[in-house]
Amino acid sequence: MAPLIRHHPSEKEFEDAAEEKSVHEAAALSPRMIYEVIRRDGEEELARTKRSLIWSGIAAGMLISLSVLGEAIFRAHLPDVSWRPLLENLGYSLGFLAVIMGRMQLFTENTITTVLPIMQQRTAHSLFCMTRLWTIVLTANVIGAFAAASLFVFTSAIPDETMAAIVVLSEHATGMAASESFWRAIPAGVIVALIVWMLPQADEAAFFLILTFTWLIAAGDFTHIVAGSVEMAVLLLRGELAGMQAIFGFFLPVLAGNIIGGTIIFTLVAWGQVRDDVEEG
Repeated sequence: MAPLIRHHPSEKEFEDAAEEKSVHEAAALSPRMIYEVIRRDGEEELARTKRSLIWSGIAAGMLISLSVLGEAIFRAHLPDVSWRPLLENLGYSLGFLAVIMGRMQLFTENTITTVLPIMQQRTAHSLFCMTRLWTIVLTANVIGAFAAASLFVFTSAIPDETMAAIVVLSEHATGMAASESFWRAIPAGVIVALIVWMLPQADEAAFFLILTFTWLIAAGDFTHIVAGSVEMAVLLLRGELAGMQAIFGFFLPVLAGNIIGGTIIFTLVAWGQVRDDVEEG
């Protein structure tokens, strides 16, 4: 009987296998695969119970206040120089990092996550489910934002110098004309949707991805409905902002701009690049 000859891979074969593995791991997900990941996430969100959505949304609204708090702390302790805004805006990323990496319900994320499933199955039921989720999450986010603002305003939890910075930031965020708030909300909606689109292939870079692009929202002086609701609530609770001005001058214009940016612009463009592949599949 002939002896069994064992094949021992050569050093070159080991190198080729390692290179192939590296290429495979480094290969970017196709747009269709990214779409599928987000679509499945969206279906899971649409299937969640009302109680789960409410508590997750309230938690997100409370923790997004870290964006306002972080930016205010930087402002309170940095010298008043020309480069200060670029550095202090890093604080704005803190709330988004907590909410997005903590997998909490943030309204502006849902302008893409829960829309992609109904692009494939355009039914009245799907639209109802999306509208229900949007309403619940946005309401819960605002409740959480007011809870955080109440802590800032009615307790001594925040040092005086930091509270003074929060007020200044809040006055700036809510002091724009309604039309300006609307237009500045559109890029913010696009950026948040872009973050959601990039996260499936971010892996270990997710932290820096969120940090960079949410910093861009603050550095660009764009408006975000949930983080802005904390600033709006601070001024309302202090009696420094009228209710009608808060609703019609800030909240509704920013809400409309974020939806247009995240849904009508980014999501439809994202759907356009995968539609043929998805429908053929």
